[in-house]
Amino acid sequence: WLMKQGEYIKTWRRRWFILKQGKLFWFKSDIVTPDSVPRGVIEVRSCLSIKGAEEAINKPHAFEITTSEASLFFIADSDKEKEDWINAVGRSIVRFSRSLIEHEQTDYTA
Repeated sequence: WLMKQGEYIKTWRRRWFILKQGKLFWFKSDIVTPDSVPRGVIEVRSCLSIKGAEEAINKPHAFEITTSEASLFFIADSDKEKEDWINAVGRSIVRFSRSLIEHEQTDYTA
């Protein structure tokens, strides 16, 4: 579970997050089935950065994901959980950017 700040109405809501196949999904409930519709999704390829944000929003265990469209703020339950999310999303960003570069190189040599 993470707290996520709304993009338009800046309230905090507790959401269940899943990082899967280069996408970060969030749901209202932790009971997720193949039919569940996410409340939102961020494609990792659109992420420019992920970093701690305690000072930026004056909240403990906060972090920020910046995309070309927006900065999204999240609050974890602990510092360890915050670091785990930053590391997992960061690894996914690197993995995706590597595969994108390899794919682009392949396209140029085809």
